[in-house]
Amino acid sequence: MAEKEFVSAQEVARRAGVSRSAVSRTFTPGASVSAETRRKVLAAAEELGYHVNHLARGLMRNESGIVCLIASEVATPYRSALVSAMTQKLQDAGKIAMLVNTDRSDGSVDAALRQAISYRADASIILSGLPDKSIVKLCLKNGLRLVLINRDDDQEGPFRISFDNDEAARRILTAFLRAGCRRLAFANSAAMTPSLMARETGFIKAAEAEGIEVIVERYGNTSYSTGRMLAQRLLTRADRPDGVFCANDLIACGFMDAARQQFSLSIPDQLSVAGFDNIEQAGWGSYDLTTFSQPVDAIADCAVDWLGVTQQVALADPSVTLHADLVWRSSIRGG
Repeated sequence: MAEKEFVSAQEVARRAGVSRSAVSRTFTPGASVSAETRRKVLAAAEELGYHVNHLARGLMRNESGIVCLIASEVATPYRSALVSAMTQKLQDAGKIAMLVNTDRSDGSVDAALRQAISYRADASIILSGLPDKSIVKLCLKNGLRLVLINRDDDQEGPFRISFDNDEAARRILTAFLRAGCRRLAFANSAAMTPSLMARETGFIKAAEAEGIEVIVERYGNTSYSTGRMLAQRLLTRADRPDGVFCANDLIACGFMDAARQQFSLSIPDQLSVAGFDNIEQAGWGSYDLTTFSQPVDAIADCAVDWLGVTQQVALADPSVTLHADLVWRSSIRGG
C-alpha cells in the first residue's frame, strides 16, 4: 500500500501563484495579506485539499496545543459531566483535549503524566489521584503546566481548584438539625480521595461544634451499590441514624433505595438524606435528593482561563476556591 501523501504549503503556493510566506500569512489569524492573495490561496487550498498542520506549527513555537485530562471513573455522572464541560471549553479555546483514563492510584497518575510529557502536551488537568512531588518537578521542568482539581496538595507550580467543603458541611448540618435529626452519619466510600475526605472531615467538625458525634461508615468505591451496602451497615445499628450525609449522589441514591426497599423507611419522615454533586439522577422523582451542585462550568472556566495566561501571571495566583450551591429537595424534612 502506498504511503499517504499530504499536500504541502509550497504546492498551494505554486497553484495560487504566490509565495510560500503568503500561504503562511493567509492561515495565520491577524496576519497581513491582501484580499486578492487570500482569495487565490484559499481557492488553491480547496482544490488541493490542503489543511494547516497546526501541530507542526505549534511545535515550532514549543507549543502543541494538547491538554491532557487525567481522570478515573469517567463513566460516572459527575465525572462525565465535568469531562464534557472541560473538553468543550478547551476546544472553544483552540486546544486539543486528550483524555487519559486512569485508575485511582497515584502511580497511575504519574504514568499518565509521563505519557503527557512524551506527547509534548502543554498542560495536564488532573481530576483523579495525586502526582508525586518528583513527577510534578519533572513536568514543570519539561514545560508541562498542571491543574489540580479537588486535590489535597500544596506543591508550588500547579494551579489548584478546590471547594469550600467546610461551608457546605455547616449548611447541611443546619438543615439536618432544623429537620429534627440528632443521630447523624456520614456515608463514604473506602476510596478516601481528597475531596471525599474533605467533605467527611468538614461534616464531623461542624457537628462537633454543636456537640454531636457523627457515625462514619466507609465501604467500596463511590458507586450506587456502595450506597446500598452502607445502608445495610448503618440502618441495622442499635443507634440507627436519622440523618445521613452521603459523600456523593450515587451513594445517596443507593442508600435511599435500600432504606425504602429493605428497611421500609419513609424518606424524609423517618430518615433524612443528603448527597453531593447534583447529578441528573438526584432530581428524578424517585429520589428528589437534597444535594450540593458542583459548578462544572466554573471549574472548566477557571482551568482554561489559567492555561490561557502566561506562566508568570499564572503563578501569581496559584489557587481558587469555589462554592457548591445547596439544591433543596424533599429528601430532608422541611426541604
